[in-house]
Amino acid sequence: METADDATVARLAHATALPNSPDRAQPKREPGKTEPALSHTILIVDDDPDILEVTRFALERAGLLTIAAKDGLDALARHGETEPDLVVLDINLPEMDGLEVCREIRKSSDVPILFLSSRDEEIDRIIGLEIGGDDYVSKPFSPRELVARVKVILRRARTAPAEEAKAEMMSVGGITLWPDQHEVQFEGRPVSLTATEFRLLSALLARPLVVRDRQAIIDLVHDGAIHVSDRTVDSHIRHIRVKFQEAGCQSVIETVHGVGYKLGSGQ
Repeated sequence: METADDATVARLAHATALPNSPDRAQPKREPGKTEPALSHTILIVDDDPDILEVTRFALERAGLLTIAAKDGLDALARHGETEPDLVVLDINLPEMDGLEVCREIRKSSDVPILFLSSRDEEIDRIIGLEIGGDDYVSKPFSPRELVARVKVILRRARTAPAEEAKAEMMSVGGITLWPDQHEVQFEGRPVSLTATEFRLLSALLARPLVVRDRQAIIDLVHDGAIHVSDRTVDSHIRHIRVKFQEAGCQSVIETVHGVGYKLGSGQ
């Protein structure tokens, strides 16, 4: 249900000049006054101009700088040019869909990605999280909810480096992980993990003898910010296992039947 604030945002989005919009004049500053500093850049990707404009308005109203892209190819070009702090990515896009855009971005970047999806696209949402998405918002969405989700992801991304910098190298068996460098190796061979996979393995390495159930893993890896299914957790673990098997490790994560998962022996 749309709230009064949501309706206001939608109305103002069409009536108010948006900063950095090529189609609108920039607002004049009052003498002696400066605009608040914009600390994060958000790349918004959607082929619906109305959704694009409302999203830009809501985020900029919250003090965030935005860049817009209208299709998948444009999104990849903008991402390469600007290196944004977060990507708001629609799944249904022309030229290249959002899932493929996410896959391409994940080849070179761990930038947080928040998917926009229709309510009947549950499978796409699950796939999006499995391939490296950090969160999703279902259409039609509340602009206030979108802003709140973005802030949670940015806060998590901002605090994680400070926490990781304090952490020392973790090593169990042949598995070695460097939190501050976001690097993982098995017996000297590098293993490439997505940001979500890295957080999951870090949590297991931190307490290698502890068995964690799926909900505990969801809370640790996703910070309670989204609704993640057991199937998604299983997929993350399956992908980690495959990557370590390719590096020669047959036991990176063990299943404790009826309970959950724990770190394997690393053999």
